[in-house]
Amino acid sequence: MQTILTGIRTNEEPTIGNFLGSYLPMIRLSHEHGANSNINMFIPDLHSFTTPIDHSKFYDQTIKGVKYYIAAGLDTDNPNIHIYRQSRVPAHCELAWILDCFTPFGEASRMTQFKEKSEEHKDSVTVGLFNYPVLMAADILLYDAKYVPLGEDQFQHLELARNIAIRMNNKFKEDLFTLPASEAEQVKFMHLEKALRIRSLTEPTKKMSKSSKNEKSKISLSDDPKAAAKKIMSATTDSEGVIRFDMINQPGISNLMLIEALFTNRELQDVISDYAGETRYGELKSKVADTVSHFLADFQEKVAGITDEQVEEVLAKGEAYANEVSNQKLQQVQKVLGLRK
Repeated sequence: MQTILTGIRTNEEPTIGNFLGSYLPMIRLSHEHGANSNINMFIPDLHSFTTPIDHSKFYDQTIKGVKYYIAAGLDTDNPNIHIYRQSRVPAHCELAWILDCFTPFGEASRMTQFKEKSEEHKDSVTVGLFNYPVLMAADILLYDAKYVPLGEDQFQHLELARNIAIRMNNKFKEDLFTLPASEAEQVKFMHLEKALRIRSLTEPTKKMSKSSKNEKSKISLSDDPKAAAKKIMSATTDSEGVIRFDMINQPGISNLMLIEALFTNRELQDVISDYAGETRYGELKSKVADTVSHFLADFQEKVAGITDEQVEEVLAKGEAYANEVSNQKLQQVQKVLGLRK
């Protein structure tokens, strides 16, 4: 069976942008392909150490992250769906070191995210921050994953994984790794015309970031529903005086229409048509605020109904699967490299 793989870091509280751009598409794909594909939804907890975190809260955040998957609609009774922690599968780290040795420094140094985060965390830039795209490649290549639903900011890392796979397959003249699908193929597979990007509520030219220090810029999945509604009402729009969907010239108002369409499961064009020619932004903001508030109240109730014990059981099952599959791939690589016969 083909493998579909994705992961979401749990060291920071996810936003509605993460929910709409990562959780929902993956849940939909798991429903569509769960009968004939392996669906790997892993917790990349080792990636979380690339920037400063609160280690005292980290374990509990990981457990809550799995609850979010389940509350979003993941069918944990499906034997083809696997949730596991990266740190509980040692093959990830060993393959990452091997891939390091076949990744040119120049290629790794061109990663845009490293440059951006290096500026953001000037006093705490680590080798791990530089190296994590290679670990991400190991996360993907260990399971021969063809489809890797991810945000547009990660496509450069996906391309690195493809380059490493091609390089090693050619060098050893063996099909060691399945080549992940290209960016265009990934977007088509996710049923998106282009990668989804929910924008910041205060700076709509930028994406909504869970790491932002500005709480008004984002709506977290744990936000009080009423507080979230107030953030929507105060969202930055523009002075154009007419509602149009135009992500270039009117990104703020366009972002609100996109959020409304996604949370109500409507076609974006239908929402655009509802407000065509309208000049009062308040009505749209009020509608989106109500939609987001109701979503959060319902979602948080579902999360509260999932116990830690249920999560631990799901993880134990997924980690047993992941270790079995990843060790087979790692041994194949070790044989080619001359590390075992």
